[in-house]
Amino acid sequence: MTAEMAVALPSLALVLGAALWALTVVAAQLECVDAARAGARAAARGEPLDAVRHAAARAGPPEATVSVVRQPSVSRVTVSASIRPGWAIAVPPIPVSASAVSTTEPGADDPPPSNADPPASSAD
Repeated sequence: MTAEMAVALPSLALVLGAALWALTVVAAQLECVDAARAGARAAARGEPLDAVRHAAARAGPPEATVSVVRQPSVSRVTVSASIRPGWAIAVPPIPVSASAVSTTEPGADDPPPSNADPPASSAD
């Protein structure tokens, strides 16, 4: 083994580790984008905000935080997470986040009636 090879192999391992780390961060960013879009669609349809948060958190990266704001005109969902490699404690976490906005459907911001009767069934 030559001296050049002894220097090149650790350098190659370091570059490969950095590339894999970058791919992990990009994948987490894309998960945040998908989760925010799914949450914004659900919020715009008028689903309960807890269900929107749960669906967006499930679609996002692990330990992601979800913020939902539903207004009469628009619904906004923000998903954010802090990504840290499991193999390197000295590497600082990288924050990733994404927001999605959707037009709120008419009546979606109205709470459902609390004493709604079930629909009557007709027996023929």
